[in-house]
Amino acid sequence: MKIAMVGSGYVGLVSGACFADFGHEVVCIDKDESKIDRLRQGIMPIYEPGLDALVDSNVKAGRLSFTTDLAQGIAGAQAIFIAVGTPSRRGDGHADLSFVYAVAHEVGEALSNDAVIVTKSTVPVGTGDEVERILENSGTPYRYAVVSNPEFLREGAAIGDFKRPDRIVIGAEAEFGREVMQEVYRPLFLNRAPLLFTSRRSAEMIKYASNAFLAVKITFINEMADLCEKVGGDVQDVARGIGLDNRIGPKFLHAGPGYGGSCFPKDTLALLKTSEDYDSPVRIVEAVVKANDSRKRAMGRKVIDALGGAEQARGKRVAMLGLTFKPNTDDMRDSPAIAIAQALADGGVSVVAYDPEGMEAAAPLMPEVVMATDPYAAITGADAVVIVTEWDEFRALDLKRLKTIANSNVIVDLRNIYDPQDMRAAGFAYVSVGRP
Repeated sequence: MKIAMVGSGYVGLVSGACFADFGHEVVCIDKDESKIDRLRQGIMPIYEPGLDALVDSNVKAGRLSFTTDLAQGIAGAQAIFIAVGTPSRRGDGHADLSFVYAVAHEVGEALSNDAVIVTKSTVPVGTGDEVERILENSGTPYRYAVVSNPEFLREGAAIGDFKRPDRIVIGAEAEFGREVMQEVYRPLFLNRAPLLFTSRRSAEMIKYASNAFLAVKITFINEMADLCEKVGGDVQDVARGIGLDNRIGPKFLHAGPGYGGSCFPKDTLALLKTSEDYDSPVRIVEAVVKANDSRKRAMGRKVIDALGGAEQARGKRVAMLGLTFKPNTDDMRDSPAIAIAQALADGGVSVVAYDPEGMEAAAPLMPEVVMATDPYAAITGADAVVIVTEWDEFRALDLKRLKTIANSNVIVDLRNIYDPQDMRAAGFAYVSVGRP
């Protein structure tokens, strides 16, 4: 089957490469000529483990190609995926659907055969209805169906998530759409991946509800961590104790500096705006958004406290290890590191940082931060070491070396990757999240 993927960003590129790896013929389309040129040269626009090798093997096999010409790219495609960005709209927080609708207009004008148009982008409820209206108004003589097929890919583990999904959600109103989508995902039937067919609006809602629920879990355990610090509990024991309950589960119960990335901040805000439009408040999500926003700066204040308080912290230097919102990605969108660094700068604390993949993207977002060549270069001369992102290479730092190159023995571990007893035994003033 020929598949066209309109949009060659994170979702479009990973999905297109994986579909090609299943044996489909895939064309990835993007208006950014420089991006398409780089992809043709094998240069990835994002960091995702294994993606460069996956793209390379399928390009060489003749199953994956790239173009800026939408009409040429969709010609003969039975499934046309829309995988363009839906960022928060400036001013009101609604999802900006201008790119989605622009693609729908272009597809309607260029369609040259029967096809299913699939919204892969994260879009508010009712977006598929508008895409359908746009296609109707285009006057195309060809048969089409508009389908919602939300993605559930975790950055850093996206290829595995695509090939071994928990579920595949397909919102389709017409049998034609269901038949084509079954053929698209037929290779995954061997993995017994649950294929859930719903209405289009339900599928659009599932994506937002899923991300909002996970944001609730993260924020809940973060607030339990704060309470543990007050009452003398250990949040890791608490998380394990509640996570063993099958009704709750262990995932997304790791206390830290708050969630970030391309999905949770944007999608929770978009869900709130939808709830306002339909006069149906989602007060839990509203509280989560506020709590998460305030937590990031609170982590900056936690570092200042570890330095001895506001007066003693002024003029000191902090080594920040990790900048991206999570490991195994170069994504800086809404990363807690941005707010933490700003809070430190506001308190007169200078920051030297190191991240394995995110420094290029971080530099323009954090102009007050000096980037180092490696973790130890950042730590040299620092009055405190702050672990913000749990990259593997930070899990076994040379503690003896740290004590010789840093100005003090203060370590603030915002990801709880070290054992408090071990760190105290090693002579460090160790501060973590939700642990005594």
